Amino acid sequence: MIFDTHLHLIDQSALRYPWLSGVPALNRDFSHDEYAVQARRAGIEGAFHMEVDVEPADIEAETGHVKALSQQRGSLLRGAIASCRPEEPGFAAYLEAQRADPFVKGFRRVLHVMPDELSEGALFRENIKRLAGTGLTFDLVVLPHQIPRAIALADLAPDVQFVLDHCGVPDIKGDGEHPWREHMTEIARRPNVVGKISGVVAYADAGSWTVDTLRPYVEYTIKCFGWDRVVWGSDWPVCTLGGGLATWVAATHALLGGASAEERQKLLSANAKRLWSL
Repeated sequence: MIFDTHLHLIDQSALRYPWLSGVPALNRDFSHDEYAVQARRAGIEGAFHMEVDVEPADIEAETGHVKALSQQRGSLLRGAIASCRPEEPGFAAYLEAQRADPFVKGFRRVLHVMPDELSEGALFRENIKRLAGTGLTFDLVVLPHQIPRAIALADLAPDVQFVLDHCGVPDIKGDGEHPWREHMTEIARRPNVVGKISGVVAYADAGSWTVDTLRPYVEYTIKCFGWDRVVWGSDWPVCTLGGGLATWVAATHALLGGASAEERQKLLSANAKRLWSL
């Protein structure tokens, strides 16, 4: 069975998503019910909701909305990685409020579409350090050239658990392996960073990718972090841009064909359950 650490749900009747207007293929509702049918068929037993970069005023409403869904009968939702704004003075109070809710398992601030220097601000870095000792993780979504900035955060906050999303967002369509490879080697040296095998089908050519297209990126990520420091995510519905949930799960199983049963279990569920004490 699989634990999905990276599920996005979209409900435009409840929340505002400014960025969706620029991505027509995703500019509709993607519900838990729609996901659950596909997920159960693929062997997914539970999932974390990953924040969807909603309008800042809707950040807390997004977490509340997803929590309500998790309380419905048959829900696959087991927690939320909530949005946050570490660059703002209100982060400390926000953190304390979220710590009181066991449904919140961690945070993410989208960085790959933001100015590179955002994560270099003194307040941003001070606030990231506040996560130490909370048991809450911080997901890093950065482009390959931004990985050194993610490394800097990991070094500044060695007691914070970071998760590097989407294999470091390699440019698979453009065969871009450098400096991605060098940066992945370096960030994986940090014991407080875990690699997430997710998102890659959206970075490949939608009409032509095969398992062997993805293999160099997925296998190198696993090689860098090792089997004890990798987790799996669907990145649904973004994965629909590259074939969909069932296709990504099938590709994952094909990519793991040479792994042992124990190694597969670690990546697909055991590491996530240990990391987040599920």
